[in-house]
Amino acid sequence: MSLATLLGLCLLALLVGAVVVLLILDLSQRSNAIQHNYPVVGRFRFLLSALGPKLRQYIVAANDEERPFSRDQRHWIRASADRKNNYFGFGSDNDMERSPNYLILRHSSFPLPDLHPGTPGYDSSYPLPGAKVLGQSRGRQKAFRPASLVNISAMSYGSLSSTAVSAMNRGAKIAGVLHNTGEGGVAPYHLEGGDLIWQLGTGYFGCRTESGDFSLQHLVDTVQANPTIRALEVKLSQGAKPGVGGILPAEKITAEISRIRGIPRGKDCLSPNAHTAFSNADELLDFVETLADATGLPVGIKSAVGELDLFHDLAREMEDGQRGIDFLTVDGGEGGTGAGPLAFTDHVALPFQLAFTRVYKIFHQAGLSDRITFIGSGKLGLPERAMLAFAIGCDMIQVAREAMLAIGCIQAQRCHQGNCPAGIATHRPWLVKGLDPQVKAHALANYFVVLRKELTRLSRACGVAHPALLTADRLEILDDRFGSITAAELFGYSPGMGLPSEDDAELLAALPLSTAAESSHPASAA
Repeated sequence: MSLATLLGLCLLALLVGAVVVLLILDLSQRSNAIQHNYPVVGRFRFLLSALGPKLRQYIVAANDEERPFSRDQRHWIRASADRKNNYFGFGSDNDMERSPNYLILRHSSFPLPDLHPGTPGYDSSYPLPGAKVLGQSRGRQKAFRPASLVNISAMSYGSLSSTAVSAMNRGAKIAGVLHNTGEGGVAPYHLEGGDLIWQLGTGYFGCRTESGDFSLQHLVDTVQANPTIRALEVKLSQGAKPGVGGILPAEKITAEISRIRGIPRGKDCLSPNAHTAFSNADELLDFVETLADATGLPVGIKSAVGELDLFHDLAREMEDGQRGIDFLTVDGGEGGTGAGPLAFTDHVALPFQLAFTRVYKIFHQAGLSDRITFIGSGKLGLPERAMLAFAIGCDMIQVAREAMLAIGCIQAQRCHQGNCPAGIATHRPWLVKGLDPQVKAHALANYFVVLRKELTRLSRACGVAHPALLTADRLEILDDRFGSITAAELFGYSPGMGLPSEDDAELLAALPLSTAAESSHPASAA
């Protein structure tokens, strides 16, 4: 008998033995009826079920079918990040006239000239500053005008890997954008040069006592030690899981994360669903002023939107001008998360456009809209969605999943399992090592520059120099019956609503500024 024949018989015997073992296991177990009734063969059902989403993503789904981001959207983001051709040929493949809620920008017959290399004011980084000075109305000591109106939304170290956070912060420095830490505290990977918004969640990670209560002294010490912290954001709720505290599965809690957060290993980290430092709007404003007085930083809040009582209460408490939030981040129910309960993710909290317009109108009617920087969050990192956000009153926007896509996310939707194949939402060493922070930092910066470029081009096509100068009547929402309505009519906006103050509008109308650096100076120099 030849060696090849002998090896073949051995392999066949091993295969038959494996099938017999599976047969015995399937027949003897009682937890799964399919495997018991159809031993061995029944296992293929689960294999095909696991492969189904991957097959649909790459083979079956059309360009605009997938969620949260379609193939076209993912391609545009990745091509922009990689500095490849992000154009599409042969015209739109969207059925515009029969697609409900289809967005159309009404361009100007006399647009502003495009900016090209060699033209006055051209800057290859396409600087677009925030529409307002953060903290100016309350006279915060460290008020500043953000250099970019598009910034990185809250994603904590813990939810993301060390290399992913490092890439985000390095990319933030290159592109001149703000990097929101998420509620997991300030990690070493946040401290690679990019400016930060430090988010304080209900767990007070990084500024908590041993019992889990808020510690002002810990917060002040951290702020003083890290000058890249430019603002503080108090997180009330998140669009993807409103009314539920942050969830970090036990398998994602490394020794380092345990130390940074001050939490034990071996069990899920479940943040409380409400703050212990305050319990109503009056106490919240006291908390905000305490933080601002102790640090000199602008302080704002982040919230998904359900009932509106909080916002009515805040407007009423702020009317006398004695206390106030510096910025308000409104998170839409379509926002992302690393892990969240399905019912909360799908059915709790209003989607962004409804949420933001209801909240904005409350503060506008109280005469407070010029005192607050409004920040939008919730799948806004695509040019047309961002333009609608600015038209209804956003002064800045923050993006999260789009930033993840820019550094290599493939929308595998396994963030909650800790085995992200791109090395982003995982802490498994061999997966984390596959993400090069230096390479991905430049990819992220490219994405932000290209997004600002597209926003600049769209704005100028509509006849304004800055997206925040676009009004809601310049956008139409098509229905699926050959009809349309302007965003202003749809959301009940009167003329002038959504615009910054006259002084800010005058500054933005003069864009491009002579240098991008002007926008990052403190308020006294803005």
